[in-house]
Amino acid sequence: MKLNKNFVVHKSGKETLLVPLGGAKFSGIVKGNNTTGKVLEMLNENTTEQKIVASLRSEFEAPEGVIEKDVKNILSQLRKIGALDE
Repeated sequence: MKLNKNFVVHKSGKETLLVPLGGAKFSGIVKGNNTTGKVLEMLNENTTEQKIVASLRSEFEAPEGVIEKDVKNILSQLRKIGALDE
C-alpha cells in the first residue's frame, strides 16, 4: 500500500496535516499527531501494515497491542477518505 498521489503531507511543529489535491474525492484537512506523521512518512514508499508496526515498535515504547491498534485505526481512516492505493 502507498499514499494516494492526490494527497500531500505537511508537517507543522508536532502536527501533521494531510491535504487533498484537486483529484481527490475527499475535501477537508486531516490533522494527525506524531504517530500519524510517521505512518504517512512510511506510506511515501510502498509498504505493509506489518512493516509500519515494526518500524513504530523500534521507535516508540508502548504496551502490547497499542501500536497495532493505532496503526489499524490510522489506515482505516485513510482508506475511508481514499488516501491509500492498495
